Amino acid sequence: FQVKSENKKTIWNTEEVPEGSEFDDTWDPREKPEYEISFKQHVGTEDVFFGMTGKDPSTACCEDIVIKIKLPETKYSDITLGIQDKVLDLRTPKKKLLLHLPYPVNSKEGRARFLSEEEILEVTLRVSRKLDFINFS
Repeated sequence: FQVKSENKKTIWNTEEVPEGSEFDDTWDPREKPEYEISFKQHVGTEDVFFGMTGKDPSTACCEDIVIKIKLPETKYSDITLGIQDKVLDLRTPKKKLLLHLPYPVNSKEGRARFLSEEEILEVTLRVSRKLDFINFS
């Protein structure tokens, strides 16, 4: 079994490299923080009482991803956050998180807020989906 490469000088085929692996950094000794992912839907009375829009409680009908990251002993000014379509990259002097997101997001439309009393960074990202019979708005 031999894989044909588009370029004779390459040592692997582009299909062999997992998506998002360019962000993996196994040599960084910083600790990975605890985090929690939840999904948020925007529903109205037409959804709750009448079921007119066809939304259900599954993640397929959610508009936002909310990620809560615990960052004890961290100041707001120490946090570096980068968002790409499928990757969240968070770095502090003591912690590092490279999170592959479950759905593609709109990296330009997001919010982050640091809750200093709880020492939690809350990141809300808009899911980027193709329009279908459920997600039509």
